Order: sequence, then C-alpha cells, then structure tokens
Amino acid sequence: MKVDLFSIGKFTVHSYGLLIGLGFLVAVFLGSYRAKKVNLSPDHYSNIAIFTLIIGFLGGKLMYMIVEFKRLLADPMSVIGSEGFVVYGGIITGVLSIFVYCKINKLSFLNYIDLLVPCVAINQGFGRLGCFMAGCCYGRETTSPFGVVFPPGSLAPAGVPLIPTQLISAAFDFALGILLIVLFKKFKRSGDIGATYFCAYSIGRFLVECLRNDERGSVGALSTSQFISFFILAFSIVFFAINRKLNVKPLWMEPESEVNDTDAEKTKNDVDEEKTLNDAGAE
Repeated sequence: MKVDLFSIGKFTVHSYGLLIGLGFLVAVFLGSYRAKKVNLSPDHYSNIAIFTLIIGFLGGKLMYMIVEFKRLLADPMSVIGSEGFVVYGGIITGVLSIFVYCKINKLSFLNYIDLLVPCVAINQGFGRLGCFMAGCCYGRETTSPFGVVFPPGSLAPAGVPLIPTQLISAAFDFALGILLIVLFKKFKRSGDIGATYFCAYSIGRFLVECLRNDERGSVGALSTSQFISFFILAFSIVFFAINRKLNVKPLWMEPESEVNDTDAEKTKNDVDEEKTLNDAGAE
C-alpha cells in the first residue's frame, strides 16, 4: 500500500488517481469495442463515458459535501479541498447525465445504460484497488488471518489488522462487471442489464458497508450509502416490473435472421411471379 507512487519535481503521481484513470481507460476502450458488436455507436459511447466521468465526479463531490454538511459549515476547505467522494452521488448524477445526452442526441437511453454499466462496475473495481493503496474506505479491526496491516502514512489506522473491505469491494465489482458482460445478450429487454447492475450493486454495497469502519456519514443506524442502497434496490425492482410490461427489445436483437427471411420470402415471391408470367406466355 502506497499513497504516493513517485514524484517528478512538484508533480506527484498518487496511486488512487492513477488506478481511477486506468480504470476509466479500460472502461472506455472495452465499451467502445463492445459497442461495435451490438449495433451502437462507439463515438457516442466514448462521449457518454467522458460526459459521465465529469458530471459523476461533480455529483460525487456534491454528495460528499451534503454528507459532511456540518463540517462544511465549520471549515469549508477541509471538505471542498479534500479527496472525499461519495460513489452513489457519482452514480446518480452520472445516470442523469446519460439520460440528458441520449435525449439531446435522440439515442436509446436504456441501450446505452446497458452497454455502460458493466464497464462502470469494472472501473469501480479499479477505484477500490486505489482505495486499498491509499488506505481509505478501510474495514474494522479483525483477528482473522486475512486481516491487512496498513503502513504509517496511509489513511487507514496503521499497525492493526483490518478487514480488507477495499479488496472485497474490488473483487465484487470486477465479478459483477464480468457477469454482466457474459449475460449481456441473454437478456431480452432493454434496460434489464442496467437494472441488474443497480440491484446487485446496492445489495453488495450494503453488505460491505457492514464491515467498514472509516468515518463517513450516517442516517440513524445506517451509513449514508446503506440508506441510499434501499432506494436504489427498490427502484431496480420496480423498474424490472415495469420493464417486463414494456418489453422493449434492445438494438442488438435487431433480428438479422428476420431480415434475411424477409428477403428470402421476397425472392421466392419474385421467382414464383416470374414463373407464372412465363407459364402464361407459354400458353
């Protein structure tokens, strides 16, 4: 674990920022490659990814300022100038930014959400590895042999074994992203992949939060993220139910076979018509 990887003069490369950037690049290239496979625009996907990154970052920071509102009032720069960030704030504003972009460009919002969310999960996995390197989002003290001892200088308490919640989250995010890619074409309705991501992520996030011990906002006995998870999960379930009735097929299910069948049928009809004309001429 190392907060700062190296410095060149006054420029310092932080492990957290480097892994976030690496995750974003993987998400962009992976999503652009997959867009070609499912009849969507790689250019629009790249634009959406960049747009979502910017708006999502601002949303995550805004959510952090809301969570730390009392500290913000007492010492604004300790909140605004910190590295604090709430993932759910980034996710919510990111989704809204995708909706706006698709609305402006007359694109299918649900299709691009389905394409994006597996890459988002993988990007989050890289982000959690960055958390591990920096020591933020750390877990409770443990006597388990799987406990991790962070060195001095980390954001986590040094010298005591802690549950590696960052690695647990990273493993979950990577597994979720890969699973969504595998299941991508097995879903028959637009939006189901997106809803599956939100449903699974909210459950996983809620459970991991039970193991964390870093300072973060709370709503009663729940952490802020656990509180939001309830609403995300409820929204996902409701969306599944509504989407089942709408039954909108995704663009990648544009049935080439049906097109081919139609062409074949036209060709057959043309042949039959030509044969009829020839027969009539022969008579």
